[in-house]
Amino acid sequence: PTQIVIIPVTPKEETREAVFEAADALAVTLKKHHTFHGLPLRVEVDRRDLGGGVKNWEWIKKGVPLRIELGPRDIEKRSVAVSRRDRGPKEKDFVPKEEFLRDISEILQDIQSNLLERASAFRDEHLVQVDSLDEFEAFFGEGSKGGFALAHWAGSNEDEEKLSQELKVTIRCIPSGESLPAANENGTCFYTGQPSTKRLVFAKAY
Repeated sequence: PTQIVIIPVTPKEETREAVFEAADALAVTLKKHHTFHGLPLRVEVDRRDLGGGVKNWEWIKKGVPLRIELGPRDIEKRSVAVSRRDRGPKEKDFVPKEEFLRDISEILQDIQSNLLERASAFRDEHLVQVDSLDEFEAFFGEGSKGGFALAHWAGSNEDEEKLSQELKVTIRCIPSGESLPAANENGTCFYTGQPSTKRLVFAKAY
């Protein structure tokens, strides 16, 4: 819901209002004059009376892609402090404001691409193709590391419920051909022995 959060840094009461005004102005500029994939940017100014560390950690936990800190010295230097979701929580770049505004769409796309690549690699490292009930039970049984099982399925809702009760495993995803080409092939359901036209992703819910 929020792509960019601007966190005003107000160490002194006498500069507080100027910092808030600058933060609001930056938010308006981002919303009115910049887009991502054809849609206006979703920007929020965190005006809560909380410490910067508390605010930052809350936004890190929410997964906001970009955290922008703006204080009196940043206003003087016409710069912003930029923290990205795809980097370490304490990493911060000080960027000229004009440069940040020029590159904002590219920055968001870079974050999206990096996170997708990271998630895809994690999925592929933990994905195993399973063709029989014995293999399936071994993969999800006692002492196994678990992960994602890519297996043919032609079962009913009742079959899935039974599987869930027996192994605490359910269908997690019906992959598209583009996202997981190996899923698109004819075969035999590991559970019912019936013909299947697609492999689905199974996993335990923790």
